[in-house]
Amino acid sequence: MTASRAQPDIMARLLDEAAAAANSGEVPVAAAVTNAEGAIIALARNRMRENGNALHHAEILAIEAAMTRLGQDRLDGFDLWVTLEPCTMCAGAIAHARIRRLYFGARDPKAGAVESGVRFFDSAACHHRPDIYGGLSERAAAEQLQAFFAERR
Repeated sequence: MTASRAQPDIMARLLDEAAAAANSGEVPVAAAVTNAEGAIIALARNRMRENGNALHHAEILAIEAAMTRLGQDRLDGFDLWVTLEPCTMCAGAIAHARIRRLYFGARDPKAGAVESGVRFFDSAACHHRPDIYGGLSERAAAEQLQAFFAERR
């Protein structure tokens, strides 16, 4: 399955999962690890408040769940899909896990670290750079985040 064929289904599923995060009071972000054929190996959403752990971003939880499920310490050949541009912490985890491709939805000019901010993967300190595809379902993901924060202001 090509990324272009898989993208609508995966992003739609992630947007549903991000909505579930919002309904539980979490920032609406969700992530999935997929294999080369586009099958979801692990799916996660932000659980920082629920788990009382600032490290429990969707990306971290999805990567950890995939490694556990596969019994591997790296995810060579696997892809990560996320509704929001990853932060620096998550970009570091993506590099350490050796993710093949990163697909993300909304850009995050404030905390993003892929195409915004520190641009982690362009740093000489970064030892692995995935192929990057940003802006998938960007409008829907951005609207979801905007609605979440508007309710809290």
